[in-house]
Amino acid sequence: MQRPHARPTDRQGSPHSLPAGNERGPLVDQYVIIATMRTPTLFFMAASLLTAASTSLPSRADQAPSQQMEELVVTGERTGPGMWHVQRGAAQLWILGSISPLPKAITWRSTQVEQVLNSTSQVLVPKPLEIGIVRILWLLITERKVLMVHGGHRLKDVMPADLYARFAQQRAKYTDDRDKWERYRPIIATAFLQQDAFHRVGLSARLDLGAAVRKLAKKHDVRVEEVKIAGVGDVLEALKTMPPATERKCVEASLVTIESGLPRLIDRAQAWATGNIERIEKSPEPAEVDACLAALDSGAASGDLIGRVRRAWLEAMEKSLQSGKVTLAVVNMDMLLGRGGMLEELRSKGYEVAAP
Repeated sequence: MQRPHARPTDRQGSPHSLPAGNERGPLVDQYVIIATMRTPTLFFMAASLLTAASTSLPSRADQAPSQQMEELVVTGERTGPGMWHVQRGAAQLWILGSISPLPKAITWRSTQVEQVLNSTSQVLVPKPLEIGIVRILWLLITERKVLMVHGGHRLKDVMPADLYARFAQQRAKYTDDRDKWERYRPIIATAFLQQDAFHRVGLSARLDLGAAVRKLAKKHDVRVEEVKIAGVGDVLEALKTMPPATERKCVEASLVTIESGLPRLIDRAQAWATGNIERIEKSPEPAEVDACLAALDSGAASGDLIGRVRRAWLEAMEKSLQSGKVTLAVVNMDMLLGRGGMLEELRSKGYEVAAP
């Protein structure tokens, strides 16, 4: 396999369209929440795993969730996110950082990725959360108490009064239904509200860069390997074991995102589309988001779910590097950047990491 000797150029490429995540449904939205947790960082990752659990289930028991996919339009109009280059000896790893949420109408240039694919042995992408209608209905029957408020109570009865007042105020902005999501537990209800807020401003946490790159890999006859980061069982276990204090912190983080964080998310997505990594790194996280992430990262819920995701990715990337081949990986950008991020860990292991 011939190694690429130069970084990919920015020549304009032909348009493509890329699928994304599932439409509304409690289990998939809770996955999105964890994925949305770092308010597009790891918070989005943790929030997406939790929202995914909430989104795959219908908002009402008599409604089946839609499985329609959203499309991420890929054209030659934007520079697009740059790629990190990790190397030691003959082994090479190109890392394309993904973020969430993204504007629904965003465009992304795929030329750089396609150039790397011309000399790549394999592509690593996160395994999508897949759940069918039969599984959803079964979960509604067997795991209802994990997702819903029980004992005849409603959301207003179990959510702290100060948080519920903020929730109700924001709910009134996005729906006329004063009882909407009252049957869901706080973190699930807030996940739904956050998704509605995203939709109102044209953002989506279901646009899937991994699916887009998967299509490009198929076009170039490159093998795709899926990295399993979490499944429905992991999400449910996280919900079952989450301490009330952690749930409160993450509800607060989602409310802050809805109340004042949407412009920042839009700016961050635009920075991603233009390849401005420095702008993303300098975008400050709300303290509430950091507190939620710290609680999730501490192992307080389901044995350190975020830590397990991080380890799964590190193992997959190191395995590819030890193979001596050229690999392209699509990884959540918030897991890559910052102190203690995966790029820093790869450097500590002796790998050469070149920034975009």
